[in-house]
Amino acid sequence: MKKYSLLILISINVNLFAQTIYPTDYFGVPMDIPLLVSGTFGELRENHLHSGIDLKTQKLEGFPVMATADGYISRIRIALLGFGKVVYITHPNGFTTVYAHLQKMSPEIEKYVKNEQYKKRDFEVHLFPKSTEFIIKKGQIIGFSGSTGGYVDPHLHYEIRDTKTEKPINPLLFGLLIKDTIAPVIKEVVVYPLSDETQISHAAFPYQLCLKKNKNGFYETEKIAVSGNIGIGINVIDLLNDAKNENGIYTLELYVNGQLFHQQIFNSFSYDETKYLNLLIDYERYMTTKKRIQKAFIDLNNPLSIINPAYPGKIAIQDGFDYKIEIIVKDFSDNTSKVIIPLEGKNQEIWQPKKKIETPYFIKANEFQKFSIENVTVAFPKNTFYEDVYLQFSAANNKAIVHQPIIPLDKNYTLTFEVSKYGELEKKQLFIAYIDEKNKISYQSTTKKENSFFTTAKNLGTFVLMKDSIPPTIKLHNFEARKWISKLKLMEVKIEDDLSGIDTYSAEINGEWILMEYDLKRKMLVYDFSDKILKGHQHQLKITVTDKVGNTNLLETTFYRIE
Repeated sequence: MKKYSLLILISINVNLFAQTIYPTDYFGVPMDIPLLVSGTFGELRENHLHSGIDLKTQKLEGFPVMATADGYISRIRIALLGFGKVVYITHPNGFTTVYAHLQKMSPEIEKYVKNEQYKKRDFEVHLFPKSTEFIIKKGQIIGFSGSTGGYVDPHLHYEIRDTKTEKPINPLLFGLLIKDTIAPVIKEVVVYPLSDETQISHAAFPYQLCLKKNKNGFYETEKIAVSGNIGIGINVIDLLNDAKNENGIYTLELYVNGQLFHQQIFNSFSYDETKYLNLLIDYERYMTTKKRIQKAFIDLNNPLSIINPAYPGKIAIQDGFDYKIEIIVKDFSDNTSKVIIPLEGKNQEIWQPKKKIETPYFIKANEFQKFSIENVTVAFPKNTFYEDVYLQFSAANNKAIVHQPIIPLDKNYTLTFEVSKYGELEKKQLFIAYIDEKNKISYQSTTKKENSFFTTAKNLGTFVLMKDSIPPTIKLHNFEARKWISKLKLMEVKIEDDLSGIDTYSAEINGEWILMEYDLKRKMLVYDFSDKILKGHQHQLKITVTDKVGNTNLLETTFYRIE
């Protein structure tokens, strides 16, 4: 009866993992330039899977971006970070396309957006036009490629989503052709112990195998002796023609003595699950070396839908048996690479046992946990951690070390500093900062109560209570005060803050609010004089900039201009 139930379960899982057929002649191309890819769908990124494809624009901006099918604009968002300037088009066949990091929209759309920005007196807007407002035809220009959305290079991020579920789907499934004749490159292979009794070449911790190519063009590793339950991980990239970018693969399969044990296919996933990327990779190794080892096994019940749950990938190595393990990886064009991993099942003494570090701060993953030292308290909601762990926690002199940033978290936790010893002025200037391994200081959104400041975080590491008493700087960039600037199309003003960072800014000309776009990479506020016709010739400019603890600076000046 148990065997029968298991067969039914595997059959159901395989059916759920079956590939959906998508129309391959419906969507066109988003740009009329050679399509070179700098980022593939499902590519392993920082804390997420890449939800579309990135198309290169020769490090330039301003290429026309076209709708890839008939539809209507259902959503527009303008933001400093993330997708920057992005347009969403809903199509009658049940899909939505996304065009992100735009420099600007087409004139009609740009006018609509600017009207809303002036109405809300805010650069950042999130708009949902009526379905009849912007009817779009296939091939119609909707905007121009750019690099908005933070510290990104010029490119177009293009997505196709299921309209109802909003799940992103691999655009290459819809017939988008990208030249690719290069097979994936396997860089590293690691064997992982999956039980306390497992030994890998006399050791009880992950073992990196020596890797080389054989005469057939495939990869192979040396043979080692192993016993117990193991998993395999690989560091693999894909290269495409005419581009040097290291991209992600399309499929991964693991076979043990010819039998399929694990399968990953990067067809689609939901935004809710993309955080589980941190369970798909060796997170500790990535955080310490920046190398991503992709696990060919299901770790900590990882629910990522790109993984076929019918094949968990965990291998039980028995004494006296030989094993031929093969990992086959492919890109979307079916270029294939394979690594052969021979293992000998052999019980051996563990010479290098895994060290267990126990501390007073034991985390039970399925329980709420709260710890305090001096003036610092950390509180972890239930299931913040994926498994039980001993936490390293210390605090002194307004500095808190909450373990090392080598464990992935599922939820935010709360870190609180008690600040009753500080005066009111100092409290206004204090904030909680995160300090990374390169000593880079990052502002943590800090909520202030009378005698306690707290922040929420989803990463472990070092936090410090810091003081910022210096307001931001404001400097005229492409013009001088009390000068004629009639020939300028754009006004540029540089703003900087060296600690907590810029929080808000506002600008006026002759007492009327103006839209200034904040270019984060250049630290520049930019105003387009075509927005408004200025009356007269003498004009008063006023710019107010505030940092994240409330320090404010004001620039007031005069310029001369005739339209």
